[in-house]
Amino acid sequence: MAVSMNELLADLAAETEVVTAMIADLDDADVALPTPAAGWSVRDQLSHLAYFDETATTAAVDPERFRREAAELVAKGYDFPDRIAAEYAGLGADALRQWLRRARAGFIAALRDVAPKARVPWYGPDMSAASSVTARLMETWAHGQDIADALGVVREPTDRLRHIAHLGVQTAGFSFQLNGRPVPTSPVRVELVAPSGGLWEWGPADAPDRVLGTALDFCLVVTQRRNVADTALEVIGDTAREWIPIAQAFAGAPGPGRPPAAGHTPMETGRNR
Repeated sequence: MAVSMNELLADLAAETEVVTAMIADLDDADVALPTPAAGWSVRDQLSHLAYFDETATTAAVDPERFRREAAELVAKGYDFPDRIAAEYAGLGADALRQWLRRARAGFIAALRDVAPKARVPWYGPDMSAASSVTARLMETWAHGQDIADALGVVREPTDRLRHIAHLGVQTAGFSFQLNGRPVPTSPVRVELVAPSGGLWEWGPADAPDRVLGTALDFCLVVTQRRNVADTALEVIGDTAREWIPIAQAFAGAPGPGRPPAAGHTPMETGRNR
């Protein structure tokens, strides 16, 4: 994908507006509502976004400080997202809105003048500055999905999902490594229907292993917001069938994923074969 930092940041700002609109009128009781992420409230989702916006800013502007602080955090265990959520469990709705607004504005301002290919550290492998922005967009959309589910809001998908879908494809090897599995040598073809109706494609056209469906379903699966059994994705071939249940577009420990809805079993629906 061609990368424009200004366009990436504009898409991140637009995705941020979707979340801030959802939480604009929430009170302290509302942010305590549980989300589909086990043990996490709306408050936890928002503090997670704000906290990691700030650390992503540090990674871009002061990488050595980030490495020191990240090492200290990880040394206490890979459950650090849960520990951070617990640390900010007392924040009210207004404080959360202000923190997220401040942290996101700081990140966007800091990354605006950074070269897209500049390397920045993170909790997993180092990444490009453009990938750092894409990761923040992915996190915003994914945690925004949890918030939307908790509030009963249905978000309209947009072509900003292309960033998340691309990240989902690019992290396929990472997903295998994270789960202690060898990275397959056979490629997977991914064909997704964009919200605007176009076709997005990755991988060789003649690859026997394929993942076919909508960009929305694919993004829900690779961010572990839906079990593949609850989507209409078509998953064809052994490599694709091994990848999709463990697909993970975010850093950290292997995600637990989401259980299928009642009546579904993994890889049963969606013409998966």
